[in-house]
Amino acid sequence: MGLVGLGKMGGDMIARLTDAGHRVVGFDVDTEARNTATSREGAEAAESLESLVSSLSTPRVVWIMVPHGDPTNDTIDRLVELLDFGDTLVDGGNSKYTESMQAGERAAASGIAFLDVGVSGGVWGRRDGYCLMVGGPDAAYERLEPIFGALAPEGGYARVGASGAGHFVKMVHNAIEYAQLQALGEGFHCLNASGFDLRLADIASLWQRGAVVRSWLLDLLVRALKEDGDDLASIDAYVEDSGMGRWSVEFAVEHSVPTPAFATALFERFSSRDDDLFAQKVVAALRKQFGGHAVKVAAND
Repeated sequence: MGLVGLGKMGGDMIARLTDAGHRVVGFDVDTEARNTATSREGAEAAESLESLVSSLSTPRVVWIMVPHGDPTNDTIDRLVELLDFGDTLVDGGNSKYTESMQAGERAAASGIAFLDVGVSGGVWGRRDGYCLMVGGPDAAYERLEPIFGALAPEGGYARVGASGAGHFVKMVHNAIEYAQLQALGEGFHCLNASGFDLRLADIASLWQRGAVVRSWLLDLLVRALKEDGDDLASIDAYVEDSGMGRWSVEFAVEHSVPTPAFATALFERFSSRDDDLFAQKVVAALRKQFGGHAVKVAAND
């Protein structure tokens, strides 16, 4: 298969694919990313989309892992021109589900199967596998099951619906993630402000033993608090948003679905860019832990 986009997600996916015996030809506009994919991950490198497509046997599979919006749409349009009837094109990035529906129509008009795959797992997916939420035609999904099986843990992939459904499910997944992170941030903000001189890492670890709120995110919070200290002094309270939280709130407004937790979590990310709240330090630290997202370094007083 071909893989376009060899960043932190795409590069790690190569390792799981090659370990499972798949031949992977990778392309990235960044030369260093291509070199890393070949020297460390065992992929073959292509110098262009054209050379990537020509190096694959038919029926081809090309998987895209590039930023959503114009980079993804432009890549899809170019590959639709290069691929042939019967080939399969996969978008594994965080695209808006409506754009995936449109991409599916463009691909189908050329006889190319299109699958939109929501990918969750962050930087831990290389070790633990990725959760894959697949939208698109049944036949293409069934053909690619050996690839999904290599990337996901047991039971960690499924076709969830027609074109667009994979990215819609991932969009809602990310909105839930926003709300969970915000709840943890606010809770640990209260603990930090209590005046009891609480050891936050110990409390997070304690809650992992039988408490109702135990979770993988708490595991990661324990890790963050041990790495950066209970006060998270080295982490700025600035929290980015990927777009999926916004799209979820837009969908909720359009369909009159009450999602106050989604909306509040999104708006708190906006406020984090002006305020310096401990709750947002927690959210920023957690995003760094599960997704490898960059954090702003707190300025020294």
